[in-house]
Amino acid sequence: MQNSKPKQPNPYQSAIKKEQDEVVLSYMPALKAMAYRLKERLPANIDVNDLVSMGTIEMIKLSKTYNKEQNDSFWGYAKKRVYGSMLDYLRSLDVLSRTDRKLLKEINLLIDSYFNEHEYEPDDEYLANALSVDLQKIREARSAGAIASVLSLDERVDIQSEHNTEEFVIRAELLERIENVLNEFSQRDQLVMQLYYYEELSLREIAEILNISEGRVSQIHARLLKKIRENLEVNG
Repeated sequence: MQNSKPKQPNPYQSAIKKEQDEVVLSYMPALKAMAYRLKERLPANIDVNDLVSMGTIEMIKLSKTYNKEQNDSFWGYAKKRVYGSMLDYLRSLDVLSRTDRKLLKEINLLIDSYFNEHEYEPDDEYLANALSVDLQKIREARSAGAIASVLSLDERVDIQSEHNTEEFVIRAELLERIENVLNEFSQRDQLVMQLYYYEELSLREIAEILNISEGRVSQIHARLLKKIRENLEVNG
């Protein structure tokens, strides 16, 4: 019986594979920077390595469909979908039940009341005692709520892309209209919007300035956006 010779690799396919691997490796620093920037807005229990892994898997897939004749930059071609893969991973963790959402609402109301009186947030132990809920349940609800808040703002996260002229004009008009609406808000709420939109600080930096959690800043931001959206709809 004649032994079959091992199949020799196709030189063309090998060259293509090598090029795909090289493009993925060359943009790993950009992917990691994106993952770490997103991690800044997430609870401590989210591992940045999981975000990097999800992004890497997506980038490998995209390297196989990338055509450099049609797209000058691989990262320009891939970054939105890479970022989207990280958000998809976070959505898989967003498993707030109806009961959990009710608990989170109670937690937020209690935090609002406590903050208005003391000018800082209560700790989880206080929340657990005040609501007669297990401490671990409080922590799980707040963590899930922080993830949900980040996801609700995902379209506003800057992923280091260039704004085109149309986007810049729209942003400028929006900021002008927001400024008019902000006069109706409290001083603290105005400060959150000013720091986020005008000073372009991260949620973590704003949280440090206001002495509250990142998740809390995200919740305040989401609530203010809702008010602004309602006001702009009423006033055209």
